[in-house]
This record gives sequence, structure tokens and C-alpha cells, in this order.
Amino acid sequence: MKKELWKGNEAIAEAAIRAGCDCFFGYPITPQNEIPEYMALRMPQEGRVFVQSESEVAAINMVYGAAASGKRAMTSSSSPGVSLKQEGISYLAATNLPAVIVNVMRGGPGLGSIQPSQADYYQATRGGGNGDYRTVVLAPCNIQEAVDLTQEAFDLADAYRTPVVLLADGMIGQMMEPIVWRDIPKRECPPKDWAASGRNGRDKNVFLTSLLIEAADCEAHNLELEKKYRAIAEKEARWQERETEDCEILIVAYGTPSRIAMSAVEQLREKGIKAGLFRPITLWPFPEQALRQLAQQERVKSVLTVEMSLGQMVDDVRLAVNGAKPVYFEGRSGGSIPTVKEIVDAAERAWKGGL
Repeated sequence: MKKELWKGNEAIAEAAIRAGCDCFFGYPITPQNEIPEYMALRMPQEGRVFVQSESEVAAINMVYGAAASGKRAMTSSSSPGVSLKQEGISYLAATNLPAVIVNVMRGGPGLGSIQPSQADYYQATRGGGNGDYRTVVLAPCNIQEAVDLTQEAFDLADAYRTPVVLLADGMIGQMMEPIVWRDIPKRECPPKDWAASGRNGRDKNVFLTSLLIEAADCEAHNLELEKKYRAIAEKEARWQERETEDCEILIVAYGTPSRIAMSAVEQLREKGIKAGLFRPITLWPFPEQALRQLAQQERVKSVLTVEMSLGQMVDDVRLAVNGAKPVYFEGRSGGSIPTVKEIVDAAERAWKGGL
């Protein structure tokens, strides 16, 4: 299969087009600007809809309208812009509407920096907006995976009628790598007979809303959503393990830091320290059962979580490990990236029993 050199953001945009994205609504913000730029060129060429909205709030509400009509809809932004979209994402989840949201993360809080970060983990995995809801969160570690997961995200969204977030740090959006365009297995998605697209032979109008005035009605709706989230958690958790068969120190990382951590694993093993890497691919549902089983192995002395933040995924790691082994943390924030040496040094301290 022929390899092609692509920039991350442009590859994500092309992958969405190949997945059948009907409508894209977005607003410029660094470091994801190449996504709407690419969509502005390619979507009209494909006879599809591209709108540069007047704001991030407008963009997510356009996604809501397009998704409600049964179209495959997508938006993208970077950290502060995604914050502005949270009310609309909550509406999408509450109304059982499928959509794809790409967040190419930058340093924060506030406007922060335009450098790569992972400090939006809490926002993505805890819903981000108001109410009891979740979004599926996919975390690629390279451009090939970003392309594959973007294409799959549309099927996941349609299969479960839920928003799906592709969470990539700015490094993945801005770097260039060779990729292969390959066929992604398609899911059997249910028909969109719920869509507000005209009666189409039905004897009544479709009415989609997230407003439920009565407490009992709202609770019943929340319980139905929770039932769906349990099904997603049971079926969709994904992860990758490297050098874990005999590891004594287990490093947990996702996205760009997981690639740096793999180099650290190699250096640690050269020093005689049996290190391994556990990489969550779905941040929600978090692969807690797989991590727990691995951490509970007698040979594992401790767990080290590495992030481009001051510590967010580490909370889920601690919940998964559930006190079976000590969990340590190494992280950089604001757009700084942990180095191989920093991870090696932190892992050596964790291996010896403390940071």
C-alpha cells in the first residue's frame, strides 16, 4: 500500500471526508486551523456543506441542527474554543444526537499558549458541560491512528447516537508523517428514523429536545442515557500494551507522551530496569479493568503516569489501580513536553519506591 506524507490536521480533515462527513462547521483557532482551512477547500468540491461560523458557540449549534436532520456533522477547535462549545455538546448528548468533535489541545488555562498540551482531559472525559452525560473520547498517538480513529468516530457516533471526541495534542495536529489510506471496517449502524428530516411517510412529526420539565421525566431520561454509557463502557474500551509481559515498572501515557515514554522504556531496559508501557486509546471509556489486572501482577512494583499536564489522567489511573500498587506522576504543562530523560529519571525513582 502506498504511503503518503500528510500533516496531522489536514489528514484528520481528509479522513472525515472519506468517512462521509456531510457538514463541517468551525471557527479558526491555533493549532487546529488547518482543519477548517482544508475543509473550506474540499467540502465544496465534494458537494458538501462547509460554514465558517461567526463563533464557536454558533458552530456547535449548527452541528446540533445538522445532526438532528440525520446528517454526519463535525466541528473542530482547540482548547478555549472547545470550552465555548460545551453547552452545545451537552445538548447533543442529551438529545441522543451523533456528532464528531475534534479538539487539538493547546496549553492553558485561559488563552494559555499555542503549544501542545493534554490539559483538556478532565473536560473531555467528564462531559465538560452541565448534567450527567459522557462522550466517547478517542486519543491517537500518531497521524495514522488519528486518520483511522477519525473515520471510525463517525460510525461510533451513529451506532450509539452520541457525540464522539477526537482528543489530540497540538503536536499531532502540526507534525507530518507518512500514512496509508486504508479501508476501515464499517459498523452496522441503525437507520436514522429518529431524524427530523420531514415526515417521510410517518404519521406525525419528529420532535427532538433536551428539555424535560418534570423531574421524574428528566431522571428517567438520564437513566436511559446511563444504560447506553454502560454498554459503551463494556464494548468500546481500547488500549495498547508494549513490553508489559515481564515489566516491573509500568508507565501509563497517551498521545504524544506515549511515544516519548516508549523511548524511555527502551532506555530503562538497557539499564536493566524492566519497564513497560500501557497506552489508553479510549480515554472514555477508560480501560480500567485491563490496567487493574496488569497492575495487580506481583512483578509490578509501581506505576508511573506521564502527561502533558499537571496531572489529570493520573486520577483515572489511581482509580483503576485501586491501591494495589503506588502510582506516581511525571508531567509538564502549559505547552511543554516531557523529555525521554525526565521520564527515565522519574521511572527510576518510582522503581526504587518513591519520587
